Amino acid sequence: MDPFFSVGKLGEYTLVEFKTASLMNPTELERIAQGLYRLVDEDGAKLVLMDFTPVEYLSSQAIGMVVGLHKKVSQIPGGKLALCGVGPQLLQLLKITRLDRLLKVFKTQKEAVK
Repeated sequence: MDPFFSVGKLGEYTLVEFKTASLMNPTELERIAQGLYRLVDEDGAKLVLMDFTPVEYLSSQAIGMVVGLHKKVSQIPGGKLALCGVGPQLLQLLKITRLDRLLKVFKTQKEAVK
């Protein structure tokens, strides 16, 4: 059990729900990234929904982790990564970096799995 996120199913999606307000610590992010990549590489997750509802702070390393996961999922036929629960600060960061054009961002889990 990871203290930073939980994994479940929502329809066809593998749902990753973050449980922390901050994704800033490099050591923690390395562990989180390994866990997320394992979902794709070992567990075969190809539809991944990441819920950032409690997250208020995100480092550039965390953004890199999301982009890395997007690349990994995109290489799988039919693979898709979506984000939801993205607060105003995180959404602004995605817009500044233009990642809102690369990543699918939804308000809620329900919207994402329609």
